Amino acid sequence: MAAAAPRVAAAAPPGYTALAVKFGERQRSPHYLLVKEHQVRAGAGAAHPPRRTLFVLNVPPYCGPDALSRLFARCGRVQSVDVCDKPEPGEKKEKLTSKFFNRKPVTGFHTAYVVFRKPSGVQAAKALSQEGPLLISTESHPVKTGISKWIANYAASVVDQEELKAEVDAYMQDYDEKIAEEEAKAAEEEGVPDEEGWVKVTRKGRKPGLPRTEAASLRVLEREKQKRARKELLNFYAWQHRESKREHIAQLRKKFEEDKQRIALMRAQRKFRPY
Repeated sequence: MAAAAPRVAAAAPPGYTALAVKFGERQRSPHYLLVKEHQVRAGAGAAHPPRRTLFVLNVPPYCGPDALSRLFARCGRVQSVDVCDKPEPGEKKEKLTSKFFNRKPVTGFHTAYVVFRKPSGVQAAKALSQEGPLLISTESHPVKTGISKWIANYAASVVDQEELKAEVDAYMQDYDEKIAEEEAKAAEEEGVPDEEGWVKVTRKGRKPGLPRTEAASLRVLEREKQKRARKELLNFYAWQHRESKREHIAQLRKKFEEDKQRIALMRAQRKFRPY
């Protein structure tokens, strides 16, 4: 009986560590995740903090945020898992997440950022390359596939009106507070010169500027058109003056003939009809 062949680890790019994973126990060939410690510039943002974030490449489509959190839970407590189509070029100081708006589904192989509670979780995750393949779908936590996955996706696509209303109300409350803070700050800085002695002039006064609607824009365009029509040169040349007089006389004659016909018709209709 031939001996089993030893497991050969995949060659990882420089700076990365290859972790072998399998969808289930029946899968023969493992899939490799490429991981490394995520490094960002100082002060770039707190969404993916340095020394506590594991950068993961080549994540298969069936491995979502929950599956990644379970895979790396043995290395330490996982704070968050962020999945995206491709590596983000820069960090944002404030990342707005919404359950209903601006949701772009991630399809195909993707990238993930796994944030641990402690920096030791990143080093423990990189040390998993010395162990056997990690299972993504287990009996206790199976990954849904086929029709069960489609049913779950459809159920998740149904919008809960109460949750949607709560999210919109929270957003509008934050927006109103932000506008109030900006107005209060502008009121404090109004009339106060800056370092160079300049005073910022705003559009607040007796007639503050209002946002222009579509109807107001159409009225403005109509007034501009009438103003241009009044400025046009009429009867500038002598022949234009003669033509305008000739047209005016022709219109008067035509109106005179129409009036004569109307008066004759009225006289003809004015008859004595006793019966």
